[in-house]
Amino acid sequence: MVISWWGALIGLALAIYLILKKLNPVYSLMLGAIIGALLGGASLTGTIDILVKGEQSVMGTVLRVLAAGMLAGVMMESGAAETLARTIVDKLGDRMAILSLALATMVITAVGVFIPVAVLIVAPIALEVGRRMHISKLALLVALSGGGKAGNIISPNANTIAVAKGFGLELSQVMIADFIPAVVALIVTVIVARLLVKKGDAVMEADLGDMVDSDTGNLPTLGQAVVTPILAIVLLLLNPIGQVAHLTLLTKVNLDATYVLPFAAIVGALVMKKGRELRDYARVGMTRMTDVVLILIGAGAIGATITSSNLPQLLIKGVEASHMPGVLLAPISGILMAAATASTSTGVILATDSFAKAILGFGVAPLAAAAMVHTGAIVIDQLPQGNYFHVTANAMHMDLRQRSQGILYEAMVGGSAMLTATILYGFLHLI
Repeated sequence: MVISWWGALIGLALAIYLILKKLNPVYSLMLGAIIGALLGGASLTGTIDILVKGEQSVMGTVLRVLAAGMLAGVMMESGAAETLARTIVDKLGDRMAILSLALATMVITAVGVFIPVAVLIVAPIALEVGRRMHISKLALLVALSGGGKAGNIISPNANTIAVAKGFGLELSQVMIADFIPAVVALIVTVIVARLLVKKGDAVMEADLGDMVDSDTGNLPTLGQAVVTPILAIVLLLLNPIGQVAHLTLLTKVNLDATYVLPFAAIVGALVMKKGRELRDYARVGMTRMTDVVLILIGAGAIGATITSSNLPQLLIKGVEASHMPGVLLAPISGILMAAATASTSTGVILATDSFAKAILGFGVAPLAAAAMVHTGAIVIDQLPQGNYFHVTANAMHMDLRQRSQGILYEAMVGGSAMLTATILYGFLHLI
């Protein structure tokens, strides 16, 4: 069944409008999918068929996202993430405070911790350093958020899993492709944050007064803390290494993230001598992933509505008629969808489910498309309608005005990653 393009477009616009109006994103996406299919000419039965098709398409992503929850739970609840942060900041010292804070947030996010949680972990350390070194809250926010954005595109987390699945790729392939854009984003973060050291409000004693010092005696050692992320990364990399080196045994094993991430989490917990807490870690990880899984279901529905219409074909014709390079559809879709939903994960899911067919229709390689969509989604995902804006504001003890000052500078960081990926992979075809 092919439904009309305008029905699908109305459904997508309705879903985004309802999200902006603070209706639950899952219901927004589902309602948009239903209205879009019906307006597009589908019958009641046909609409259900489209929705079911959409839900079936995201089940593989759901499995991998749930698997990632186990790893995130272990890293957050065991104290491994905090150990990594404190080690980086301590080793680099006050003279390289901006770099150390950005790098710490990048590393914590890159090993599977959600970016809002990574900022929450590093924020107390950042405020302490900021007060001592006279660094403004705005500079600290940009350092943490920019570092988190850089880590977010090379992390085995929900958005990376979604974009990999959306373009039929291995998770590790996307992580590797996004590495250079992530490094560029880190460099831009440090440059921009340093320019803002004296701009904005200073850190006050009151910002430190209600903080509770971490019981560092119960934190794992650095050697213990790195076991989980290193094991996960090494195992995830075996598949592409096997393909490049033509190692039949490795390619036959197919170490999917569904197996790798929980395995690495369990081994890491045992090494940290926290095996008895695994059940609690799994519960926390599952709780963190629940919202993502539900959004996946909603996004699968709206994505199926769009792909069941003739909108992708018309979009290709429209781009060709405008003489705009077709590769730009990938980063633009990531930027717009993430901006509309103020969420990297939701933006990536909507962009891949809705526009992957059109993007690939321009002859863009799947891996290049994935990298451009993914990096595009971190440009302006920090808008006030999303929870990341408010979580980071609370973590940095900022009011609405103070937090809003960072949006433009964070967009510069995300934009640097997007431009890097677009130039390298969209125009130079390096992958």
